[in-house]
Amino acid sequence: MKKTFLIILLGAAALACQPKEEVIDYTKMTDEERLKAATEIAQSTIMVDGHVDLPYRMKVGGFTLQREILDVSVRTPDGNFDFPRAKEGGLDAPFMSIYIPAINQQIPGASKALADSLILMTERLATTFPDKFAMAYSPADVEANFAKGLISLPMGMENGAGIEDDLANVAYFHERGIRYITLTHGTDNLIGDASYDTTGTHQGLSEFGEQVVKEMNRVGIMVDLSHVSDNTFRDALAITKVPIIASHSSVRKFTPDFERNMSDELIQAMAKNGGVMMINFGGSFIDSAYAAGSDKVREHVVNWLAENNLTRSDSAAKVYIAEYAAANNPFPTVQRVADHFDHVKNLVGIDYVGLGSDFDGVGDSLPTGLKDVSMFPNLIAELLKRGYSKEDIEKICYKNVFRVWKAVEDYAASK
Repeated sequence: MKKTFLIILLGAAALACQPKEEVIDYTKMTDEERLKAATEIAQSTIMVDGHVDLPYRMKVGGFTLQREILDVSVRTPDGNFDFPRAKEGGLDAPFMSIYIPAINQQIPGASKALADSLILMTERLATTFPDKFAMAYSPADVEANFAKGLISLPMGMENGAGIEDDLANVAYFHERGIRYITLTHGTDNLIGDASYDTTGTHQGLSEFGEQVVKEMNRVGIMVDLSHVSDNTFRDALAITKVPIIASHSSVRKFTPDFERNMSDELIQAMAKNGGVMMINFGGSFIDSAYAAGSDKVREHVVNWLAENNLTRSDSAAKVYIAEYAAANNPFPTVQRVADHFDHVKNLVGIDYVGLGSDFDGVGDSLPTGLKDVSMFPNLIAELLKRGYSKEDIEKICYKNVFRVWKAVEDYAASK
């Protein structure tokens, strides 16, 4: 007994003698020092982005091995995502958006067909460039790919219209690799009502939508409540047995008339459910002043083009539009994006917020300092300046969404 007690004491003494990890006060650094620290954190931490619209961009751009069309394995002159810039910014697992435009809902079978084609396109990206990209179907896959220096390509389907009217397609898309489904997009669909649509077809989830949510729980697909109406959001929370995500939504406080963003009530309900909201970087999502300015700029540009008998594709018009927009509708800043993280953290805590940029999906509205995937360190540096710890940043980058993802996996495994 004495010998055991002595061993315990010696072990405790040894632990006490070990050097404690230094607590760094990032707020006292210079901006240059802080950006360097932020870049180091970004490079050494798994970073998940809840929503990147690369697959649809590849579809529009004509994905091919011929680099003169589109090859995101190298630096591209446009768009927000490619392999070199992702590596520079520390992005490791961008959820590939399998985006189904609402217009496809009008043609039976068109939504599922498009989803299948975009999934194949994403898979082709991984098989064509296996030294750069890899598919990922779980947090464990992301971790394994990260260790190899590969960028993971998990997939989420944006618009549940891809399910069509067949509940069996939920399990089908899980088998195809889809790990979240955004229930709606721009208009109401068979599942429920959308935030951009004022029709209120179902006044929330439809009966079919209720079955879809339950089936998503059963097979292990995360329920994504970005794009849905407030009523659909509440209905889905009442039914789901596992935490939800909002893969690319921001805070409605800063955009009062924009239902697409989340109100404080919904943020609190999401946190009570254990979910995570992933902040969208689009200008209209970040600041209502940008949206108002965009309308005025758009009106001016339309009139100017008509007066000068030009189109937007004319080189002279491109220069004028860029200069006029920059002078008359200043973009939101990294600081404004950080305000959204602050609001969620102060309202419900650091455990319920993540990254959901909407890169390649929000056009040229992105904030100054967050124009593409290489610029994530700018946001991290701003959060460090505001007193966020390294652990806070890790939660934002991946730990929060991994917690939800694993909970969904565990629930499905128990069924």
